[in-house]
Amino acid sequence: MTAALGSPHLHLRATTSTSDRARALAVAGAPHGALVTAGEQSAGRGRQGRAWAAPPGQALLMSVLLREPPDLLPLAAGVAVARACGPRAQIKWPNDIVFTGGEGGALRKVAGILAEGRPQEGWAIVGIGINVAVGIGDLPAELHDTAASLELDPRDVPVVRDRVLAELECALALDTATLLGAWRERDALLGRTVTWAGGTGIAAGVDGTGRLVVDLPDGAHATLDAGEVHLGAAGAT
Repeated sequence: MTAALGSPHLHLRATTSTSDRARALAVAGAPHGALVTAGEQSAGRGRQGRAWAAPPGQALLMSVLLREPPDLLPLAAGVAVARACGPRAQIKWPNDIVFTGGEGGALRKVAGILAEGRPQEGWAIVGIGINVAVGIGDLPAELHDTAASLELDPRDVPVVRDRVLAELECALALDTATLLGAWRERDALLGRTVTWAGGTGIAAGVDGTGRLVVDLPDGAHATLDAGEVHLGAAGAT
């Protein structure tokens, strides 16, 4: 794969979801690196089926097609987007991009990533949403305490897009050890108490396959490869 990411580039004023359009392009035979961006989405989605809300023109909304994606694609995408968002950005496993701030070192989400694909056909779509110029007050009320923004100008959206593409190319070229090291440098959960459907423990980083390792109260360890992880005691969000 030698083609640069971002070409061909389809930009839409508004669409349901950039990932939906990118998937259609993939099925139709579009090349590695094909990019779909939009100024507005009516059905953007994140992990666990959640909607992705963003005021028109204030966020980077993009999806890129990758042919023959690596096994650790979600972690590579997380590293790339975190780097594009600057030195403050950390990664909440597996690949939510957060800033630390507020009472108790709360994590506020500035970007989300959703990797989807058809491994049997050798392609994946990486959907990325970044709050580039989003005013937190313009988001739904339930997000005011959990969202963050780069606090840039709407005119900076293309600049951030190009930065993401460049960082993604770099991250995809990393060997496994180097990629895991880069991810661990920005691990937002390390040493924090986390809860999930199976219990509570202390986040202890990721293993060699990108699974979250959790130290359990009884001295044992758990490894998580999917699902929701929350900070704090059981029942916290």
